[in-house]
Amino acid sequence: MINNFLLEAVINLCRTVGDYQLQQFRRLCPGSGSEKDEREFVSAVDINSEEMLKEGLIQLLPEAGFYGEETGQEGSAELRWIIDPIDGTTNFLSGLDQFCISIALEVAKRSDLGVIWRPASTECFSAIRGQGLYHQGTRCRQADLLPLKNALIGTGFPYRSADLADPFFACARDVLSRCRGIRRLGSAALDLAYVSAGFLQGFWESDLKPYDVAAALLFLDESGCETSNEEGLPYSPYRDRILVCGFPGVHSELQLLVGKFYQTGEV
Repeated sequence: MINNFLLEAVINLCRTVGDYQLQQFRRLCPGSGSEKDEREFVSAVDINSEEMLKEGLIQLLPEAGFYGEETGQEGSAELRWIIDPIDGTTNFLSGLDQFCISIALEVAKRSDLGVIWRPASTECFSAIRGQGLYHQGTRCRQADLLPLKNALIGTGFPYRSADLADPFFACARDVLSRCRGIRRLGSAALDLAYVSAGFLQGFWESDLKPYDVAAALLFLDESGCETSNEEGLPYSPYRDRILVCGFPGVHSELQLLVGKFYQTGEV
């Protein structure tokens, strides 16, 4: 069922939908889009993109269910596509090109195939479980042991989570003093793909959704990066509020810092 033919078909579908997104990019007025939740925005481009993706994926695997950011859950939960049609919608609506399409095929709540496509650069990250992570068709090298002081760290502001603002900024202040720098780029899926490929070397964020991370969690596994919640336990987007990941060495140091500020039972 999961093979390179299926992976290439998903990549081609992402390319088609990405081309559509670029046709609409920077044609919308700044501040456009609808607010579906507080500071959670959606546009017709998001909705149309998800429908295009679903139509294409149904043809590839009719028996699979769906979990999409815009249309929710339907069909099988044991075999399903996890879709974020535009991860980084706020960037997209503002004319910033840091956004992507994220697709994963989940089997029993574990991603076994993943594609992240960045339309602005036609940049593709892809993986099938057990076959490694690929960037632009070239296999990425495995993550090496690295200290936090040599790492560039990604994160995301807790705009979904007012209760985590104080822990976040306290943690960010401490992390900033111990690493090479912190970046907040506005697309968690791309940030995690960058960690997997080695462009960032660590990351933490709160209250991410399954469609934000489904493909990237597979990438992290395939590249040898380490992933946990704030306590150092295995991370699940269906259960945990905090994701910490990074290169070996970076992850262990970062997890201790995050765990210090985001105390279990207080977040």
